[in-house]
Amino acid sequence: MSTEQALTTRAADFSAWYNDVVMRAELADYSPVRGCMVIRPRGYRIWELMQRALDEMFRATGHENAYFPLLIPQSFLAKEAEHVEGFAPQTAVVTRGGGKELEEPLVIRPTSETIIYAMLAKWVQSYRDLPVLLNQWANIVRWELRTRLFLRTTEFLWQEGHTAHATADEAEAEARLILGIYRRFAEEWMAMPVITGAKTDAEKFAGAVRTYAIEALMQDNRALQAGTSHNLGQNFAKAFEVRYQTTTGDWEYVWSTSWGVSTRLIGGLVMTHSDDKGLICPPRLAPLQVIVVPIWKSDSDQQGVLEAAQQARHSLVAAGVSAQVDDRDAVKPGAKYYHWEARGVPVRLEIGPRDVAQGQAVLARRTGGKASVPLAGLADAVRRAMDEIQAGLLEAARQRREANSVRNVKDREALKDLMNGAGGFAYAGYCGEAACETAVKEATKATIRVLPDGEFRSSPAPATCVWCGGPAVTEAVWAKAY
Repeated sequence: MSTEQALTTRAADFSAWYNDVVMRAELADYSPVRGCMVIRPRGYRIWELMQRALDEMFRATGHENAYFPLLIPQSFLAKEAEHVEGFAPQTAVVTRGGGKELEEPLVIRPTSETIIYAMLAKWVQSYRDLPVLLNQWANIVRWELRTRLFLRTTEFLWQEGHTAHATADEAEAEARLILGIYRRFAEEWMAMPVITGAKTDAEKFAGAVRTYAIEALMQDNRALQAGTSHNLGQNFAKAFEVRYQTTTGDWEYVWSTSWGVSTRLIGGLVMTHSDDKGLICPPRLAPLQVIVVPIWKSDSDQQGVLEAAQQARHSLVAAGVSAQVDDRDAVKPGAKYYHWEARGVPVRLEIGPRDVAQGQAVLARRTGGKASVPLAGLADAVRRAMDEIQAGLLEAARQRREANSVRNVKDREALKDLMNGAGGFAYAGYCGEAACETAVKEATKATIRVLPDGEFRSSPAPATCVWCGGPAVTEAVWAKAY
């Protein structure tokens, strides 16, 4: 038996369960600075694996990494009125430096559009300088009142892409390209199914013409905005005078985009897959993919079992699988199982004296199930198991999402009952009026997550607005969200 206290169950208190899982899995801890978190090595390793995968996707589509300053002149934010209005309540401002009052206050980066466009104004002169395809990996500070590890913290890590183009069509294509990359990453790496679509004006990024998003449904039937891609039109270009000379000699403002995902993805991973035993991590993003547990009862068995366990580990590492041997002498096998289950290791290999004699190991999956596998060709067997776990997690999450998505919600009472009850994704007609969007939020705390893309829309399309009963101009997906 483990001496660790049992986790809060999801049914008892989902929020407490989430915090318990994060803490028990050693992903993060609370910082002495209110609202900030310390990302522990296991959590940071997940982020590194996310970075690596996304960075390869960005580079494959022509994007380059750069880095811009953390401190931004306050006057820069004021140049784009909608942008400053959207971020003003969340900004942290430095007014003193080197023991003196600063001539101009400096804002700690809440996002980097303004300082990047100040530089683009210097770098872009001709159509030959376009497109500009930049990305940066950075930290962000937004003064949050209510915080939760990974999901919403005052400081967090993210990537933010910024691009400039010669035409409106190119900027729109870029915003859509990145949305597709985010979806592919969420589904292929995180095993987290998402729906895609556009945000309403009330929910879009401050200063954007259009915002697109990927939205996932967590196990408590709340939505998580997992990534956004913004078509900024010429708004920032005009504010910062980013112009280029066309092939005909005329001057034109660039068309731009910005896009980003953050460490909240780790929170999404936790809430999508984990159970009451602790973290379940998709193998492709697991900090440790395999734990080898040698089991012996007598001293005469110990050396042979340990040697077989180390040989198993070496064969896995040589094949590119991250593996470790838990050879702690004072800890019983059951306690070791419990320890590594809570930390989300996808595969456990148990090797005892009988297994050594038979040239095998027992392969246990974090998602359930055990089977004997030969030590010869062990890496292939482990890889097959991990591929099956990865695919199984995605399918289970997709089935859960669809089981908790309600199509053609007919009227306001039905919507209120759903949002005040079980929750989930509610697909319903929307008249396009901001008043109806606001009224739903006030009555249910639900928001329009996206106006869904074609493949996610209902057929036939809803004819009337779920709230006012007037003609629907589009379909909306409503949900309570993080």
